[in-house]
Amino acid sequence: MKITASKQELMKSLGIVMRAVPSRTTMNILYCILVDATVDTIHFTANDMELGIETAVNGSIQERGSICLDAKIFSEIIRKMPDDDVTIETGNDFQTMISCEKSVFRIVGKDTTEFSPLPSIDRKEPVILTQFQLREMIRQTIFSISPNDANKILTGEYMQIRDNEIRLVGLDGHRIAIRRVLMDKAYENREVIIPGKTMNEIGKILTGEMDDEVKLFFTKNHMLFEMEQTTVVSRLIDGVYFRVDQMLSNDFETKISVRKNAISSAVDRALLFTSEADKRPLVLTIEKDSMNLRIASPVGSMSDDVDIDMEGKELKIGFNPKFILDALRVIDDEDILIYFLNSKAPCFIRDEEQSYIYMVLPVNFV
Repeated sequence: MKITASKQELMKSLGIVMRAVPSRTTMNILYCILVDATVDTIHFTANDMELGIETAVNGSIQERGSICLDAKIFSEIIRKMPDDDVTIETGNDFQTMISCEKSVFRIVGKDTTEFSPLPSIDRKEPVILTQFQLREMIRQTIFSISPNDANKILTGEYMQIRDNEIRLVGLDGHRIAIRRVLMDKAYENREVIIPGKTMNEIGKILTGEMDDEVKLFFTKNHMLFEMEQTTVVSRLIDGVYFRVDQMLSNDFETKISVRKNAISSAVDRALLFTSEADKRPLVLTIEKDSMNLRIASPVGSMSDDVDIDMEGKELKIGFNPKFILDALRVIDDEDILIYFLNSKAPCFIRDEEQSYIYMVLPVNFV
């Protein structure tokens, strides 16, 4: 095999596929990237058996072939190369020469027959979104999944397709984040649970452009995301997701409208007095035209007033300030609506169309 590509193109492609290289594994071949130039296009592939990524590389093929190269060594060599065209050439016994200008590296690759190919998925009847839509849906929900795998279902995101509506849901037992998008056409109804790692990596790969599409394909155990030059295949989480709709409510006795920047800044200041070891509640006292935010800890205290428009009853309620701020940070609206039922019931942050819904459970306070 002999191929040539610019350092910039190689770094771009490596940056994408490296996301599927495991940090730990008992199978050494999974530490490798498959460099495949057996057809008319150069492809890089990485696969940790849960998440697989393949991307096309813009370059030229002088001699067809393929090789598996240690991902860490390969990426570091390319990173340290001069900013010019890089040639990768393989010889006998998997000996590989990587050269650029006067710099030459020689490393030993591995047999490609040891590499696990990506699962074969029938690419019929895709669900089509813009890359901007999917990236925003992930950004606005991924923070709400559970970071530990005590309950594996909570570590994934629930994707539900109903006719022309797609919903993405994350929950961790203390809060729920929901993002809903209407698509251009109706599709077959589907429900899947996608690992959080996959969604995090997809969110970083997507361009975010309104004109760029991403196609979604489904099987019983896998899901495929197809972009212009990149394909991502992920194993799905097996199980039945929680009945989210039963956790939601449109009932309220207190409704406030508030400037997002004003409340976000106040909650952010409150985080100065809370930590993972000492999660102090943020107490909201809601009155006619003003909401007081107060937090106290052994280190100190803070009190802040924010102007609001209120409907309904006055209320005093406590929350984990981080959960509130996480939701506020991903909302793009300048003014937000927050609904409360009582001091023991969750609050709901949502827009009128309910394109986004954030539910946060309250905490006890003294």
